Amino acid sequence: MNRIDEVYTKRPVFGARRMKAQLKRKFGFAVGRKLVRKLMQVMGLEAIYSRPKTSLPHPDHQVFPYLLTNITASHPNHIWGTDITYVKAAGTWFYLVAMLDWYSRYVISWLLSDSLESDFCVANLQMALATAVPDYHNSDQGSQFTSAAYLGVLRQHPDIKISMDGRGRCHDNIFTERLWRTVKYEEVYLRDYASFAEAKQSLKHFFRDYNHDTPHQSLNYQTPAELYFGQS
Repeated sequence: MNRIDEVYTKRPVFGARRMKAQLKRKFGFAVGRKLVRKLMQVMGLEAIYSRPKTSLPHPDHQVFPYLLTNITASHPNHIWGTDITYVKAAGTWFYLVAMLDWYSRYVISWLLSDSLESDFCVANLQMALATAVPDYHNSDQGSQFTSAAYLGVLRQHPDIKISMDGRGRCHDNIFTERLWRTVKYEEVYLRDYASFAEAKQSLKHFFRDYNHDTPHQSLNYQTPAELYFGQS
């Protein structure tokens, strides 16, 4: 499953057939397509999405259109994006949510949870809003982000425009997808977390370094924190 995770993070369009071929080509794993499909279902993966299967809206939840076509983030807190990915520790899958400022790539807040209930996403949003208020908030249509509790927090700030990715369009949230790739390849795949607490502590160090000590070529070699807080 770790190898499937690794391939899928890099190739989110792969279904079971292409995943089977890639596992054999890259790692020498001769596994059947049915087993690959079963493991992908257990992990909540489907072609197009490079995230757990959290993007299914509750049938009673409100969803919003995608508002960011032809809009480029032009200043800090212009556009925030949030998403969920998964992290394995001690043989168990945990769930990581983050709030990312698209202009600076600064991770405003993040939380690790042992459950996909919406509470940890609501708490992460509240943490982010304690720092600033964005012009746009973008997410997928997952039940966590369309829940009454989550939308209720957003609606306490009527100036925030709520945007949601179209179904099957992971590239609507491309900056957050790139963040997950960085998290996986520069942190998660290099570790063998023995517990939830160890994973949380290691991710804490990673995000601190990512925000404050890692210059980005796309940011003219500034760190996310320097651009977000105007320290350059």
